Amino acid sequence: MSSTTTDNASSVDVVLIGGGVMSATLGAFIRQLQPDWSISIFERLDNVAEESSDAWNNAGTGHSALCELNYTPQLADGSVDISKAVGVNESFQISRQFWAYLVEQGIIANPRDFITPVPHMSFVWGEQNVSFLRKRYEALSAHPLFAGMEYSEDPAQMAQWMPLVMQNRPAGQKLAITRSLNGTDVNFGALTRLLFGYLASTPACTLHTKHDVQDITRGSDGRWRVQVQDLRLNTQRTVSAKFVFIGGGGGALPLLQKTGIPESRGVGGFPVSGQFLRCKNPDIIAQHHAKVYGKASVGAPPMSVPHLDTRVINGQRALLFGPYAGFSTRFLKHGSLMDLPKSVRGNNLGAMLAVARDNWALTKYLIQQVMQSNNDRMNALRDFVPDARPEDWELVTAGQRVQIIKKDAKKGGVLQFGTEVIASQDGSVAALLGASPGASTAAPIMLTVLKKCFADKLPEWEAKLKIMVPSYGQTLANNPELCTQLRDKTTDVLKLKD
Repeated sequence: MSSTTTDNASSVDVVLIGGGVMSATLGAFIRQLQPDWSISIFERLDNVAEESSDAWNNAGTGHSALCELNYTPQLADGSVDISKAVGVNESFQISRQFWAYLVEQGIIANPRDFITPVPHMSFVWGEQNVSFLRKRYEALSAHPLFAGMEYSEDPAQMAQWMPLVMQNRPAGQKLAITRSLNGTDVNFGALTRLLFGYLASTPACTLHTKHDVQDITRGSDGRWRVQVQDLRLNTQRTVSAKFVFIGGGGGALPLLQKTGIPESRGVGGFPVSGQFLRCKNPDIIAQHHAKVYGKASVGAPPMSVPHLDTRVINGQRALLFGPYAGFSTRFLKHGSLMDLPKSVRGNNLGAMLAVARDNWALTKYLIQQVMQSNNDRMNALRDFVPDARPEDWELVTAGQRVQIIKKDAKKGGVLQFGTEVIASQDGSVAALLGASPGASTAAPIMLTVLKKCFADKLPEWEAKLKIMVPSYGQTLANNPELCTQLRDKTTDVLKLKD
């Protein structure tokens, strides 16, 4: 979706920077909660959802920790810690509730335009990994958020669940698998376009593509001055806003730094790129219907867990394997090689050097990934598809992810995986930094933005928020009845039963 709107309002209530799923989600929340506020949205590219939100720039997993083994680390005593998995699943349930509300309101006409039921599976081999998966299953399956999860070490059962993965697999391997039919594939690009389409149709909301935000400064009146360049007309203007949200993915850090807020000091970014193998053979695509996740290599970042994914993009089935991590100094797929060097400041240099010093395993892993040949990539794929042939697969480049680097009193600096909202003390500006699980948790992340930035409005908004997100203010993990009730309801509204 592009916009040629000529609305040049010089003063608005809200500016949203970035045409991705985060800005779209926050915009939808604000429009429902405060329909009288004026909103201007600025996106640098020709259309919205062309960076990390685009369907081909991410794996499309509805991240709910049903299959992602990195959310359930094994502790020194051999037990499996499921606390992060519970948190990730709960967050995804909030997103599901919000999406269901949008469907019920007619804002999204057909949920199958962006979300599809796809089984989520964890697949491991080797005695030690099988033992881990069994313990993981025992811990998760007892929890209401993971009800219905299945486990098997039977090759015949596995061949039914994932025939492509088991076809011509060497005999004698010790294998194990878990399966959940509550899994989903999400086209975040389609969701983003649906949300922006809704926003652009409402009064006092304008969407400006091909508009590059170049500076954000604070005026003497306390409002933010957002300097924007129209890349079509090569003209500049300044928009005054009460509240600014910087949701431009990897591009958020440089803009956050421009605000000069104290909270931005000491924050840096570490970019990680990714590639996938995409299947070109329709016969092979038709043999697989699941997202099958394995275990990550030692030193690999969390977003590099290998997985074989059924995708449903614009109604068409597809099959991806990856990701293969890489390194680029760009913060965005369509960014500049100078993004990383320009992000270095006196206040974050120490933290960035400390992270470089302490993360040799990650550095070594990324170098190995960059140096891989196509034969190396095919060998990794054959762990999941033993019969894989190079002629059936093509390499595609996914989106850039920028991990957060923050100052640390003990280490000097730490590399954080996940997402974080950084806001000014008065709540007038906020930025979202980080990556996975990212888009899947857009709704709960934006609730965090609302709490941090509009605390004075929350009492007024609370009743509406409970309609939009029925579990708002409660924890599903501690309320099995509500958990089951809301999961059943969102399954029905979002048409998540095959």
